[in-house]
Amino acid sequence: MLKRSSGILLPISSLPSPYGIGTLGKAAYDFVDFLNRAGQSWWQVLPIGPTSYGDSPYQSFSIFAGNPYFIDLDVLVDEGLLEQSEIDSSFWGDDPKNVDYGVIFNNRFAVLRKAAARGLEKRKDEFQTFLHQNPWVETYAQFMAFKGYFGMRSWTEWEDEDLRLHKPEAVLKYSERLTDDILFYEFIQFLFEEQWNKLKKYAHEKGVSIIGDVPIYVAMDSADVWAEPYFFQLDEKNLPVKVAGVPPDAFSDDGQLWGNPLYDWERMEKDGYGWWIRRIDGAAKRYDMVRIDHFRGFESYWAVPSTELTAKNGKWIEGPGMKLVEVLKNWFTGLKFIAEDLGVITPEVAKLLENSGWPGMKVMEFAWSVDSYSEYLPHNHIRNCVSYIGTHDNDTLFGWIDTGDPKEIAHACEYLGVKEPKELPEAMMRAAFASVSDLYISQMQDFLGIGSEGRINTPGTTGSNWKWRLTPGQLTERLADKIYEITVLYQRCERRKAKEKKKDK
Repeated sequence: MLKRSSGILLPISSLPSPYGIGTLGKAAYDFVDFLNRAGQSWWQVLPIGPTSYGDSPYQSFSIFAGNPYFIDLDVLVDEGLLEQSEIDSSFWGDDPKNVDYGVIFNNRFAVLRKAAARGLEKRKDEFQTFLHQNPWVETYAQFMAFKGYFGMRSWTEWEDEDLRLHKPEAVLKYSERLTDDILFYEFIQFLFEEQWNKLKKYAHEKGVSIIGDVPIYVAMDSADVWAEPYFFQLDEKNLPVKVAGVPPDAFSDDGQLWGNPLYDWERMEKDGYGWWIRRIDGAAKRYDMVRIDHFRGFESYWAVPSTELTAKNGKWIEGPGMKLVEVLKNWFTGLKFIAEDLGVITPEVAKLLENSGWPGMKVMEFAWSVDSYSEYLPHNHIRNCVSYIGTHDNDTLFGWIDTGDPKEIAHACEYLGVKEPKELPEAMMRAAFASVSDLYISQMQDFLGIGSEGRINTPGTTGSNWKWRLTPGQLTERLADKIYEITVLYQRCERRKAKEKKKDK
């Protein structure tokens, strides 16, 4: 069981910085200090892998790699790998409240290549040690170098069929041709890992642990599918037969067609789930607790023929269930898990969650339907769960109150004993803090009173997601102290002892 505590959800990309996107630099350390002052024990982040087309952290080029955008450039200046003028001469966007991914993609790598050119010689020994300890890096770097060679197109569109099929002789031929590019992608992973580990160490010193997010599926256009296609439901040309999604729900009348390749669970089981062991081992090195996204897919998953244009015509197929859960629990005894058990929850999924022993999630924005019983109402929470008002897939609290169903808003007012919707934010936050759940996670936007403009993601849509950012000065000591007091009040942290004043001699 978790100790009664609370934390804040904030993506790395949402941190303030002068270079277009949040990084692992000063603002990240400042946020850890803010969490510490506010009495928060946890920082929950979204997936931190390199993003693909659409910019979603849930569609990454690798399950192991870190996002190069998050490498802090000021740190590289301090280390002598960059000149400040080299950073300042690049354009990083003109909207400090939103990430411009096109600008970042076009300009970030040119600067990082300059840092890598200097660092490969300066940090040679440490870099070689990193490569030896992380064998996945070579495959990822090859994949990215080959993508660059073929105009950044998906590997399924590369002209060389032998390379598409990951035949060793083809991989070797292109690796010899693209040695410098491969070294570059390897070295920036070294930089990312170093900066991440230093930040994690600092967080631990401040009493803050990190919750990471493990998407259940991987992107088709990834090093993982390209290099190990036999673990996925692909045809003889390594193209998907069926793809992932979810059926029609509250988010979408057509369901959500994610398009990720589905696992060949039978082959994974024969391999002792080694692929999953390696994957969670990578996560365990970075995080103190991991949220398994779309946990219900372990019980059964929605399989959609790859020719379909929506997710409507899929079907449920049995997943690995407790066989996989037991393997992960036995291998990672020191790692804490959260099961994202949202969506269509059948008795079978509920039973799997119970048998796993992992805490599920209770999202209060889902609680207020007047026509049905809701396990998300605060009085239905249990200790072994994680409470949220909303997650990154929901509107902010203030956005939900402004745009939500009037009947649900009225129900929330009645339940929480307030007369007007404008009183709901404080009432809902207090109800969430007061919940019996061992862990409560807030969105940072809710403490700041930010509306729908601060929403991180709207499922089933593209173009405006994953962009919101904090701006300098928003995280004040006064706000931290206010959060601390409510955290102490509901016993999610202990009150700090007042510092004794030194007596004059």
